[in-house]
Amino acid sequence: MPRPRTKPDLIQAANGQFEKMWGMIDSMPDDEQNAIFNFGAGYGKEAHWGRDRNLRDVFVHLYEWHELLLNWVSANQSGEAKPFLPAPYNWETYGDMNVEFWKKHQFTPYEASKEMLRGSHKKVMALIEGFSDEELFVEGRLPWTGGSDLGGSCVSTTSSHYEWAMEKIKAHIKTYGA
Repeated sequence: MPRPRTKPDLIQAANGQFEKMWGMIDSMPDDEQNAIFNFGAGYGKEAHWGRDRNLRDVFVHLYEWHELLLNWVSANQSGEAKPFLPAPYNWETYGDMNVEFWKKHQFTPYEASKEMLRGSHKKVMALIEGFSDEELFVEGRLPWTGGSDLGGSCVSTTSSHYEWAMEKIKAHIKTYGA
């Protein structure tokens, strides 16, 4: 799927990938949804293959990235200059932030993580609706985006991130019970 470059394409991709992800999850029996991942840290090179150990971990990861986007936009629209990633993190150390998100939610119940993600997706979609195509996809249109475009951040925290999650879910389905 090509990366969205317009507001309608962004909305379609975000909602479409979100629905596709839930379709995969809803097709799984409860025991599989609640199971520990069996693919282990050696499954892929990236740190997340070892970090996320179940669907709850994936859901809270997506939720926390939604919250980053929502908080970043809200603060900057209110006149508070705030970077996308909170201090002390940057694009070289955001992996450490992801580990902190993981630690924060180790006692979050699975059902609660599902509701948190569904709620944050709705909030992000409402946020996107509030911007024009130009505000979303013209680089530097919003001064607080640092010369990039807001739509790119929205794509990264929605459709692209849902694709990431679906790769993990597919691996779980493939290795469950193996």
